[in-house]
Amino acid sequence: MNKIKLEIVGLSYSQTQSGAYALVLSEENGNRRLPIIIGGFEAQAIAIELEKMVPTRPLTHDLFKNFATTFNIHVKEVVIYNLVEGIFYSKLVCEFNGEVTEIDARTSDAIAIGVRFKCPVYTFENILSSAGILLDETSEIGGDALFSESEEAEEPADTLSTVSIEELENQLNEAIANEDYELASKIRDEINKRNA
Repeated sequence: MNKIKLEIVGLSYSQTQSGAYALVLSEENGNRRLPIIIGGFEAQAIAIELEKMVPTRPLTHDLFKNFATTFNIHVKEVVIYNLVEGIFYSKLVCEFNGEVTEIDARTSDAIAIGVRFKCPVYTFENILSSAGILLDETSEIGGDALFSESEEAEEPADTLSTVSIEELENQLNEAIANEDYELASKIRDEINKRNA
């Protein structure tokens, strides 16, 4: 199974889930985005590294990197390898003395560690096809503003089941345009459920 390389597009704050953020990944050679809901601490840990900020004391992910570097352990890549009931499963692929080992990790932690090692992030087609959001060619998603405020959803997520497929597709496009990836993923899930 071929791996698909992902890049971090940005992080946006969720106004519908207190303290949650959407980490948005984009396939390297395509128009699909993969939104992943993560906690505030993990979002901060990722943003600090992406923005090249240096905390006064090492964060947990910095400590992991310092520990690994001290003992010549190299993190080669992050792989998002499974999606079960809305939960992404990831692993760190590490190398020590020529031996490669895979370590299971929460996706948010794996990405936070991965950005510190400047290693690539990969996933597989089955995950992108089931959880990815396809952008049309006119849509633009800015990745410059980390922690940007998402717009409040006009349609509450619990009423999605009463809306037509056509209206859901319109709402999906609007949510993507507003960079509300959390709502977009809920709408995408509703569309996928109906098309199953």
